[in-house]
Amino acid sequence: MSSINQYLSLAEFESIVFGSSKVEVSAEVLERVKASFDFLKEFSENKVIYGVNTGFGPMAQYRIEDKDRNQLQYNLIRSHASGTGKPLSQVFVKSAMLARLNTLSLGNSGVHESVIHLMKEFINRDITPLIFEHGGVGASGDLVQLAHLALVLIGEGEVFYRGERKNTEEVFALEGLKPINVEIREGLALMNGTSVMTGIGIVNLANARKLTDLSLKFSAAINEVVRVYDDHLSEELNGTKLHKGQQEIAKRMREHVKGSKLIRKRADHLYTGENNETIFKEKVQEYYSLRCVPQILGPVLDTINETAKVLGNEINSANDNPIVDVKNRQVYHGGNFHGDYISLEMDKLRLVVTKLSMLGERQLNYLMNAKINELLPPFTNLGKLGFNFGLQGVQFTAVSTTAENQMLSNSMYVHSIPNNNDNQDIVSMGTNAAVLTAKVIENTFEVLAIEAMAIVQAVDALGYKDEVSPGTRKIYDEVRAILPVFSQDKAMYPYVQAIKDYLMK
Repeated sequence: MSSINQYLSLAEFESIVFGSSKVEVSAEVLERVKASFDFLKEFSENKVIYGVNTGFGPMAQYRIEDKDRNQLQYNLIRSHASGTGKPLSQVFVKSAMLARLNTLSLGNSGVHESVIHLMKEFINRDITPLIFEHGGVGASGDLVQLAHLALVLIGEGEVFYRGERKNTEEVFALEGLKPINVEIREGLALMNGTSVMTGIGIVNLANARKLTDLSLKFSAAINEVVRVYDDHLSEELNGTKLHKGQQEIAKRMREHVKGSKLIRKRADHLYTGENNETIFKEKVQEYYSLRCVPQILGPVLDTINETAKVLGNEINSANDNPIVDVKNRQVYHGGNFHGDYISLEMDKLRLVVTKLSMLGERQLNYLMNAKINELLPPFTNLGKLGFNFGLQGVQFTAVSTTAENQMLSNSMYVHSIPNNNDNQDIVSMGTNAAVLTAKVIENTFEVLAIEAMAIVQAVDALGYKDEVSPGTRKIYDEVRAILPVFSQDKAMYPYVQAIKDYLMK
């Protein structure tokens, strides 16, 4: 049970989104939320407060009569529930709800406590609002996507419930739930924030960590298969470059290859003074995709760690407008809803994951191309050359998917389009950035699934199953449990999908 109280760590956040932990709201939070609500209700009686007694956006110049205040919130929610495209995955929406719940629990939003209670129940009971990919520009926050969340909280719209898409009203009846109380600014407070881009971003972050771990393990395995010299992984070499990511990747690769009978020491072969050949039969050093892995994955790891800091800050920040300050008895108008921090991090994350997929594709090409590796049959083909094709077909898929990643890596952060009668004259496109990053991440799991197939075929082609490190043997055994040794051609797509699913667990 993870308690929403003061600061929610990413580890606690992920235990709720991916694990079995439930949300518990502390008494302190409820007191804070009630104090914020009570203060705003009193404070707004004889003052002009945006979104309480005014219109929204460019229509903020229009005063709303007191008798219409509540209806104003319903109007905002219904009018902006206008998303299109594919529904966001349930894990993305659950993550977005948790992000929104945490920021509303800070007591800077002036919402009724019924919002906190109902969102907690949605998360704990796995009731997932229908939210679409398209609609948000990320500068009054995720207005359109969060409007779909708010629509469900007022008892309208649709949800995913026990694997089915159902009307919210029906699910409320089944679960004994009631809509939130809309009293002051519940609509605006729910919609005006960065929680969808942030929620998707945290899922992306977790998956990017998995990809980095897989890539370094696969890279280490290929280094074993081709019997590299180990000095490019050494602490001494990598310690001369002062980047933590590079040093960490090299360290983890050294740990992975411990126990390998294949990795060689340069001093035992090239530093003996006994090599008098004019042309060396064996490579003095390997291609960059094998030798430069710490330098390539190091920036990936450093970027992931920086993204984690930004996302951790965002879920624990007040990111709507206006901000209610109970302590100083004041309401401040500004732009905390702007999603530039998340948009930039998603662009950076997408860029480095694309580079990771490029590394995997080049390593795959190394294993496929007998003229380059000078060790393996073409396409790691264990059948009859010319008659059978090995992994020739799936290499096309990896190349195509990597190319799509390269195209998708263009920045959304700098792709602002003014809208909303130019009230929103510069926007973040943060949710678009997060959704595109999710696509690149999924693509990369596909590329690495194909690389894993090539690695195990290469191990068998060379008869190295009992000579690789325990870490590589574990990969070999688990992938071979899905893809048995094969020499005759067969349809590959079910195996690619099954290995991708295994890697994503």
